[in-house]
Amino acid sequence: MADTKTEQIKTEQIKTEQIVAPKVPDGGVLPFAAVPSASVAGRTLAESTYQPRTIPRRLPPDTPNIVVVLVDDAGPGLPSTFGGEVTTSTLDRICAEGVSYNRFHTTAMCSPTRASLLTGRNHHEIGNGQIAELANDWDGYAGKIPRSSATVAEVLKQYGYATSAFGKWHNTPAEETTAAGPFDNWPTGLGFEYFYGFLAGEASQYEPNLVRNTTLVPPPRTPEEGYHLSEDLADDAIGWLRRHRAFNADKPFFMYWASGAIHGPHHVMKDWADKYAGKFDDGWDAYRERVFDRAKEKGWIPQDAELTERDEELAGWDDIPEDEKPFQRRLMEVAAGYGEHVDVQVGRLADELDALGYADNTLFLYIWGDNGSSGEGQNGTISELLAQNGIPTTVRQHIDALDELGGLDVLGSPLVDNQYHAAWAWAGSTPYKGMKLMASHLGGTRNPMAVRWPKTIAADAKPRDVFLHCNDVVPTIYDIVGIEPPRVVNGEPQMPIAGASFADTLVDRNAAGGKRTQYFEIMGSRGIYHDGWMASARGPRLPWVPGLPEGMATWTPDADVWELYHLDDDWTQNNDLAAAEPERLAQLKEIFMVEAAKNSVLPVGGGLWVPVYHPELRIAPPYREWQFAGDTVRMPEFCAPALGTKNNVLTIDADFPADASGVLYALGAGAGGMTCYLDEGYLTYEYNLFLIQRTKIRSAGKVPAGRATIVVTTEHADAMPAGPLAITITHDGEPLAAGEVPVSVPLLFTANDCLDIGTCLGSPVSMDYRDRAPFPFSGHIHGVHVVYS
Repeated sequence: MADTKTEQIKTEQIKTEQIVAPKVPDGGVLPFAAVPSASVAGRTLAESTYQPRTIPRRLPPDTPNIVVVLVDDAGPGLPSTFGGEVTTSTLDRICAEGVSYNRFHTTAMCSPTRASLLTGRNHHEIGNGQIAELANDWDGYAGKIPRSSATVAEVLKQYGYATSAFGKWHNTPAEETTAAGPFDNWPTGLGFEYFYGFLAGEASQYEPNLVRNTTLVPPPRTPEEGYHLSEDLADDAIGWLRRHRAFNADKPFFMYWASGAIHGPHHVMKDWADKYAGKFDDGWDAYRERVFDRAKEKGWIPQDAELTERDEELAGWDDIPEDEKPFQRRLMEVAAGYGEHVDVQVGRLADELDALGYADNTLFLYIWGDNGSSGEGQNGTISELLAQNGIPTTVRQHIDALDELGGLDVLGSPLVDNQYHAAWAWAGSTPYKGMKLMASHLGGTRNPMAVRWPKTIAADAKPRDVFLHCNDVVPTIYDIVGIEPPRVVNGEPQMPIAGASFADTLVDRNAAGGKRTQYFEIMGSRGIYHDGWMASARGPRLPWVPGLPEGMATWTPDADVWELYHLDDDWTQNNDLAAAEPERLAQLKEIFMVEAAKNSVLPVGGGLWVPVYHPELRIAPPYREWQFAGDTVRMPEFCAPALGTKNNVLTIDADFPADASGVLYALGAGAGGMTCYLDEGYLTYEYNLFLIQRTKIRSAGKVPAGRATIVVTTEHADAMPAGPLAITITHDGEPLAAGEVPVSVPLLFTANDCLDIGTCLGSPVSMDYRDRAPFPFSGHIHGVHVVYS
């Protein structure tokens, strides 16, 4: 035993020496200077000296590969690895073969975390104070990663790494996501040589709008053929690894694999959800108690940690009517199956690394969540964009609409965009108070991370408890590879790295890592960590409360109540010491303001500028008029004319055959959208209000054969943004159909689907042609003209 212990100590000492690599010289300015020719040209070949130039290898042969896996909207109380009830066998494996961190932190929101994770900077200082779709003109909220903050992919590429990204991106301005670009803010413009995934914040897992590099591509299969996005992303990443092995075997690689799961919509096949049938029947309050006890048993949280109470404005399980509980249970069963399913896909990546011989020298970081679990499903929903549009509904409306589609078994299918009750998100963030969007509390920001690197890191089952932030990952990678953060990249002077390396902690749990101070802020919710203490202000609104709170229009951060926690003694922020230590609280609030000023956080709450105070500034195309070819497809909704929300006149010039059928145009998706189509000569206009209400306006007679002009006029019947729409349709100037849409969409139907003309790609808007999708128009469209009226 003594000899074994001695050898273990020796191994750990060797690994400690190796973890931080010597810095590669001449890396201050990237790209590296070109190597001049070594040949000397004479008058003739005979008089010339040929000597091939030697391109220096910037990295040693044993430089590790790097894989960063990021799961979406997933709290620490979900994985079975840490006491939850969602089976996460791959996370078990990575923890068992490496080390884990139980005080790793994110920003509480997706785009900000991703920007910070990929650059090593704070999210506001690189213009990502909120999601890209809500960008505004304040520096901290501009929605673009500046060239003064090169991504880790860009830097590693310059050093000789092959780089790739898969899955959710969400760091490109929404107005730049069309097939026309510009592409400089797409992944391939920010250091990734290969990208396959989606640019938006979420996507249907069955019918996503996908991009390969800078080309829009359809999914390789249909849902009926077994397609699922998480599986597709794993397939494509595995294919990339195999091509790398064949063509670039001498180069290390950096892979960023960022799943769309378990962000809404919660989409997974029925058999995965059925694994959890009955497991959540006693509700979210009981779930939290079980998970809390197991987290202690597993040593994931300290034995003296306390379980926080449910907020009084968040429903208890006993508050849910009995006839609604089956709906709420099934929503969680689907979410659990969805979470297990994506963990299995991560396992396929790990298996492929093993099969190709890469695993031993691959630094594999598995981050469970870019923020805490999401309460954006509010009271439980079958169409999760309802909440973002602020359209009030009852749970009974959702259940009734679901019954028409086929009942509870439809949850998780392509027919709905379901997401669970916010209280399940609270349970998924056990043992903390918060969830996604709450930068003030650890349920929004504390996410588990596991790291495996068999060649260098000895397995250790006990989690490391050093306080880390997602901006610490990049400097850690630079330390391990031997890269000095560059001063200039592609001619742009670089801002300093905000994060601090934790490389030494990978091999020595007692080593220093991370930093003493870290601020948090998302949409007015904010916190400041300093030397074991944290001050927190919840901000103007809570994720689980529908709509805008009373007094929001006059909200000021000066009126917020701050809380104070000694995190070294109070793991879960359960004991507020603000009244007992006012001087310390004042000091921390001052530190927050210093950090806010340094990092372009000001004005505090700047992320609310568009969604709350100026929704008219929400990203939209700058045009009032469009002329489309008859085959225009896959125009992202953010960039398309707002056919279902603004007054407009749409004119179609087309050849109509006798008994024409097919889609003239469609905007949105099956869980919310609008479409105009013909079926055996009859024209139908359908407005699908997030599955809760469908309005169909049908022509009394058939559209005659021949070339003709169809005009669809949309007018708000009153001044309310979500008010009724008057729809009139004419054929060559003669009335064809008319009707009223009772409730309209104030913002948009989808985050990732599109406008299509002459067909309905992506998710079919109407159930009437779902079985015939994409239901192309049987005639010929010469052009479509749209003008706002």
